[in-house]
Amino acid sequence: MRHYEDESKRSRRSIGVDLAVDALEIAPRVDAIFLFSGDGDFRVLVETVQRLGVRVTVVSSTRTTPAMASDELRRQADAFLELATLRKSIERQTRRPG
Repeated sequence: MRHYEDESKRSRRSIGVDLAVDALEIAPRVDAIFLFSGDGDFRVLVETVQRLGVRVTVVSSTRTTPAMASDELRRQADAFLELATLRKSIERQTRRPG
């Protein structure tokens, strides 16, 4: 979220645009991109970087209600990783008092 300190004190979300620009900038220099999102709005971005020769793996979840990953995005991706299957590998280990 970007904050603008002007007379209207408005805020504007632009992370999706920033992510898309970054992906398009790095696409000529990478073989694969992992997209941690299930937002179907990214389907066109995935298709575009695939045309540039980049393999795209979407990491999201279909186990939530409603599913976080859109069907269109999952179908467009070269691979889909269910986020829940990564839980033990990526979750923070908490120390037990003792």
